[in-house]
Amino acid sequence: MEEDTDFRIRFSSLCFITDHVGFHGTIKSSPSDFVVIEIDEQGQLVNKTSDEPIYKVNKILPGPNNLAKKTKLDPQNLSFEERSNQEVSTLAGCSGDDQNYEPGSEKEDTIEDGTSKGEEENIDVLGSLLDEKTNELLNQFACDVKEKWNSKTELIGPSPEFSLGRILDKNQRAILHSAIRQKFPFLITVGKNSEIVVKPNLEYKELCHLVSEEEAFDFLKYLDAKKENSKFTFKPDINKDHRKAVHHFINKKFGNLVETKSFPGPNYSADNPNVVITVRFREKAHKHRKRSLPECQERKVIYTAFTLRKENLEMFEAVGFLAIKLGVIPSDFSYAGLKDKKAITYQAMVVRKVAPERLKNIEKEIEKKRMNVFNIRSVDDSLRLGQLKGNHFDIVIRNLKNQINDSANLRERILEAVENVMNKGFVNYYGPQRFGMGRKVHTDQIGLALLKSEMVKAVKLFLTPEDLDDPVNRAKKYFLQTEDAKGTLSLMPEFKVRERALLESLHRFGVTEEGCIQAWFSFPHSMRIFYVHAYSSKIWNEAVSYRLATYGSRVVEGDLVCLDEDIDDEHLPSSKVVLPVLGYNIQYPKNKLGKWYQEVLSRDGLQTCRFKIPALKLNVPGCYRKILKHPCNLSYQLIEDHDIDVMKEGSHIDEATLSLLISFDLDASCYATVCLREIMKHDF
Repeated sequence: MEEDTDFRIRFSSLCFITDHVGFHGTIKSSPSDFVVIEIDEQGQLVNKTSDEPIYKVNKILPGPNNLAKKTKLDPQNLSFEERSNQEVSTLAGCSGDDQNYEPGSEKEDTIEDGTSKGEEENIDVLGSLLDEKTNELLNQFACDVKEKWNSKTELIGPSPEFSLGRILDKNQRAILHSAIRQKFPFLITVGKNSEIVVKPNLEYKELCHLVSEEEAFDFLKYLDAKKENSKFTFKPDINKDHRKAVHHFINKKFGNLVETKSFPGPNYSADNPNVVITVRFREKAHKHRKRSLPECQERKVIYTAFTLRKENLEMFEAVGFLAIKLGVIPSDFSYAGLKDKKAITYQAMVVRKVAPERLKNIEKEIEKKRMNVFNIRSVDDSLRLGQLKGNHFDIVIRNLKNQINDSANLRERILEAVENVMNKGFVNYYGPQRFGMGRKVHTDQIGLALLKSEMVKAVKLFLTPEDLDDPVNRAKKYFLQTEDAKGTLSLMPEFKVRERALLESLHRFGVTEEGCIQAWFSFPHSMRIFYVHAYSSKIWNEAVSYRLATYGSRVVEGDLVCLDEDIDDEHLPSSKVVLPVLGYNIQYPKNKLGKWYQEVLSRDGLQTCRFKIPALKLNVPGCYRKILKHPCNLSYQLIEDHDIDVMKEGSHIDEATLSLLISFDLDASCYATVCLREIMKHDF
C-alpha cells in the first residue's frame, strides 16, 4: 500500500492568521505537561468532586457550545440577509462550534418488563384508553416508520417519536406499554414522568437484516409477552455462519433475558443439515413476574455517571477496558467528547446497566491502567456527543528558544505571541490527533472508504500496519497477507480491544463486503461516525486554507455568516464567518469556495454522495464551523528550569532553560495544539 504523506507535512502547509515571529518549544514532554479538563454545560470543571450531580443529564439537550463572554449563536434567530452591495448568507441551524454527532443516535431507556394478559385484544385496549384522534395518529406514526424502513431510506435527523401525553394512572400506563408493543413490535415505548413516548425499535430493524421480517415481528412479540416455560423457534437454517450471527445478536441484545440453543430441524440429515435456533427465557427472568405489573412497567434501565481520569491512554482503549471489567459492551458508554492520548484528561461519562456500587468496586483494579473514576452517581439518561461547553487546558511548554536567525529577546517574543493570539485569535483547524498519528493510514482515509461504501477496503485500511516490528503491527501484517482473521486474533495483543472486536466479527462473518459491514458493527456508533467525521474535518481544513489564501480573513460577498444579538464588538466581523463541514444538510458559500467544494468532492469520487451510509446506520447532516476562534481565560507564567551538572566543554555548570506555563479555555471541538501552533508559529 502506498505510504501517505507524513502528517507533519500535511499540517505544516496550514495557514496562520497572526503576524508575530513566534518561538520554539516542546509540548507533551510527559502526560503531566498536558492536562485537559472538560467543562460541562453549566460551566463547571468535571474534575471537581461534589455530592451533587454535575450533569442534569435528563434535562440537557445538545446546543451551541460557547464559553463566557464569547459569541452565543441562537440557531432559531438566524436568517438570510443582504447588506449594502454584498451578498452575505446568515445561517439557520448554524452552531458556533462544530458538533460532530448524529442527533438521536443514542439509544433511549426502553421498557422491557411486564405485559398485559389481553394480548389478543390490543386494538380494543388502545381504542378504550386512547381517544380516537390519538389512536389514529399512533397508527399513522407506525405506518410512517414502517414505510420508511420498507423503502430502504434512512430516518433523517433525530429519531422520530410520538407522544401519547401524560397518563397518570400506572395501571393504564402498563396496559398501554404492552398493547402498543404487542400490536407494533417494530416500535418501543418509553416512560418519561408519566408520559408515554413511542419510537422506532432499532433492534427490530437490525434483526430484520438477519431473519425475515415475519420472524423478527413474532420474536419481539414473544419476547414482550414473557410467557413462562414458552419458547420461540426460528426457521430452519443450513448456514452455520448465519446461525452464529443470529445467536450473537440475540445474546448481545437480550442475553440477560433469554438463552439460545441450536437443534436439528425437520428432516435433518447429512445432505439436508437443517438446524433451528430455539429461544427460551432464562429462569431468573420469571422472578420479575412476582412484581406488580405497574412496578415492572415503571422500572428503568440503570445509568451511572462518573468522571474518568486517564493518563497516557487512548480513550477508546480506556472504554474497552472498562467494558470488560464491568461486563458490558463499549457502546453502553456515552461521553460528550474525545480526549487526547498523551495527556492527563478528565471527562464526564455515563454507563448503562451498571450500578454505582459496581463501578466503585473496580476502582483499585483500573488504577493499574492509569485510570481513576470518581463523582460516581446515578442519573436518568446517557450523554451525547457535543454535550459540553468546552475544555480547560493546563500546559507546560519546555525548552523554549528563539526561531532560527531570530536574535530578539525571548521573553519579549513570548509575550508578543501570547498577546497577539489573545487579541486576534487563531485559525480554527482540526488538530492532527483528529486524523491519527500513523504515517501510512489516517482516519480520514478510512472515512472516505466508508462514504464510498468500500467496506473491505475500510477494514484493510484500519488493519494496515506501520513500519514497526512489534506484536500489534506483526499481527496486522499477517492479516493483510492472509485475510486469516482467526489466526490474526491469536497474534493480536489482548489490550487492542478495537482490533480484536473487529477480527472476531470478521472470523464470524468472513472478509466479504457483507462480512465487513457486520464487522463495523462491532464498534459503537460514536466510533463508526468518527471516521466519517475525520474525512469531513480534513476537507474543512483544506477549505479554510483555500479561503484564507483567496480572500484573507475579511468578510466577502457570498460568505456564510452566523449573526447573533450578543456579538462581541471588540472582535472583527471575520470572527462570524463559517465554512460548512460536509454533510447532507448544509449549504455552500456563493463564491469561489462553493465551486472549490464541488471540485474536491469530484476529486474524491463523492460527486453523488448523500452523506448517508444506510448499511452502517450512519447519517451525516453536516454543520458549520467558525474559521477563527479565541482562547478564553488565558493566563501564563514563565519559569526557569535549572538543570544541574550540564556538561559543557569539560566543566560542570548550572544551565537555566525557560518553560512556559499556560492555561486557557477553548470551546468544544477546538484544539489546544492548534492554538499553540498559532502562538508559537511552530508545527509539532
